Amino acid sequence: MSLEVSVIVPDRVFWKNSVREIILPTLNGQMGILKDHIPVLTGLDTGLMLIKTELDKDWLVFVVLGGFALVNSNKVTILVNEAELASDIDIEEAKSSYDSAKLNLELNSGSDSKKKLESLVLFKKTRTRLQAAQQIKGLSLIV
Repeated sequence: MSLEVSVIVPDRVFWKNSVREIILPTLNGQMGILKDHIPVLTGLDTGLMLIKTELDKDWLVFVVLGGFALVNSNKVTILVNEAELASDIDIEEAKSSYDSAKLNLELNSGSDSKKKLESLVLFKKTRTRLQAAQQIKGLSLIV
């Protein structure tokens, strides 16, 4: 018996498969899910979601950008605003986007709260994408 995982973005089912284990980026830190986990509904933060399928020895790495996860009866339904496989991320583009977002965040640190928040959200997204790309390539992760 395994976990049935569905990753759903607003317009489609992004990914679906049987898995052995999943690590979610919840609002309170990482949460590991194995089969027969107690029922839980949790909020997800922008972060890396790790999945170990039935056949793979390596982890699949996903970038998820906020949402919810429902665990019930060995089914995990993940509803997120955006999702991306780390293997699909171009590391050079991710680094460039991260550098730009970091500069933008620094420039908007004294701005009104809306502009500051938008800069922070973009920074978290680009940082997570870069971390995912670096993890896939076996490079040391940024902080």
